[in-house]
Amino acid sequence: MKTLDFKPKMISALKKYNKETFMADLMAGVIVGIVALPLAIAFGIASGVSPEKGIITAIVAGFVISALGGSKVQIGGPTGAFIVIVAGIINQYGMQGLTIATLMAGVFLIGFGLLHLGTIIKYIPYPIIVGFTSGIAVTIFTTQVKDLLGMQMSDVPSDFIEKWIAYAQNLTHIDPWSAAVGLVSVAIIAAAPKLSKRVPGSLIAIIVMTITALLLKQYAGVTTIETIGDRFSISSTLPDAVVPELTWETVKGLVAPAMTIAVLGAIESLLSATVADGVIGDHHNSNTELIGQGVANIVSPIFGGIPATGAIARTMTNINNGGRTPIAGIIHAVVLLLIFLFLMPLAQYIPMACLAGVLVVVSYGMSGWRSFLALMRNPKSDITVLLLTFFLTIIFDLTIAIEVGIICACLLFMKRMSETTDVKAIYDEIDLNEDADMERGNLVHLTIPKGVEVYEINGPYFFGAGNRFEDLMGRYGHRPKVRIIRMRKVPFIDSTGLHNLENMCLMSQREGITVVLSGVNEKVEAVLNRNGFQKLLGKENICNHIDLALARSREIVDA
Repeated sequence: MKTLDFKPKMISALKKYNKETFMADLMAGVIVGIVALPLAIAFGIASGVSPEKGIITAIVAGFVISALGGSKVQIGGPTGAFIVIVAGIINQYGMQGLTIATLMAGVFLIGFGLLHLGTIIKYIPYPIIVGFTSGIAVTIFTTQVKDLLGMQMSDVPSDFIEKWIAYAQNLTHIDPWSAAVGLVSVAIIAAAPKLSKRVPGSLIAIIVMTITALLLKQYAGVTTIETIGDRFSISSTLPDAVVPELTWETVKGLVAPAMTIAVLGAIESLLSATVADGVIGDHHNSNTELIGQGVANIVSPIFGGIPATGAIARTMTNINNGGRTPIAGIIHAVVLLLIFLFLMPLAQYIPMACLAGVLVVVSYGMSGWRSFLALMRNPKSDITVLLLTFFLTIIFDLTIAIEVGIICACLLFMKRMSETTDVKAIYDEIDLNEDADMERGNLVHLTIPKGVEVYEINGPYFFGAGNRFEDLMGRYGHRPKVRIIRMRKVPFIDSTGLHNLENMCLMSQREGITVVLSGVNEKVEAVLNRNGFQKLLGKENICNHIDLALARSREIVDA
């Protein structure tokens, strides 16, 4: 039985903690908190919730992920990857449904960690990750076009294609002032790293464009630039903890979206932690990270938050500014809490077009277009999975994309694995030049007696391999007395392989043919014995090298 793998990095980090490390964590935490502010607001609004819910998520989940996670430098909170799935759940199930789905996702994530699935999740095929990440990026960009250009539209369709048709029909309803704010915001964010890498471009854009919008309204009479306050009522009051009412019907209906949140959160958090490991030279505990992420996604919705996960951009900002322990992540959450309590009312003056510009830049960063184009040069199977996941994400939804993408990847994996196992027939002589069954001096060939067929399995004996015997057996043109199956290169055999081997043995016995197994290693032989092959074939017909198998076949032929 596997032991509990829950060892938060906070515990080991505090053992050798000192003032110097704290000062570095303090500086990094303050900077990351400032960086996280505009993103938390933007992600919250884009997901279909009020801006303060985005900040609450960054505060609560950010604190829990740092305190209980398996990475020293992981920064958690709302991310762009969740925008599409959160907005879809709210549209279909309402805010109550999102709260329950997030709670369920938290439970799933804890389950992943307890079952030691952390290392497995990291091996989800790369084309799937790139496909749905690029699809999410395109979807986020699509949802922001209206606010970016200040389009005067009463209703925006939810469907991807219909949305773009609606945009095309409303090109004459673009507000030039809002469009200018949005496009200048994008330009500021793009240019900011060239001036300063410490101050986030998104924060500079929000400050500059908010002041600009206020000045235009005050002195130029421009009133068409929509702000957060025009669309939402801003509150700086900490929410009470509320546990939603759960019913079996509601839970059953939210299993699929909750699992999507959990899988997406697991992938993104472990990917972020892996990238961070490469920079700081550390190794995160993936199972502990999943449990920490799970607890965060249980606590966050209870306080009105939305799904959270590890954020690569904020984690790298933490590292680049000197953060080396989970204390930096906790300080980042405290900074956001102070901003929420004392400065939140000022958020009402931020232009919606400016936030749209922030998300447009985020979507560009998420798109991974270079990786996408690089994968287009890969084998057709990878391209198929990539494009299928990408188009399902933008045309349908992320739940379907992940499910279908993983199923296709599993099928392709099964196909490739089955092709790695080769079954061949050996005629007349056995070449011993590469034979490792035993030492034979100068002997290089073994002659196969008349009335004996020899087959060799090279690779794992599982699905697909057993079916090749039927094709090979028909090529001899006569019925032998003995069939030797060389299994010296079979490292393991699964239930499908056992079933196929048993059927082949029974079919041979019905034809009066004796089956002899050769070169069976201890592990495979133990599996065969547990499944009754000694009784089926006879102990004397399961040999550990080819010499004994040929000697046994001669006994049978001469009998």
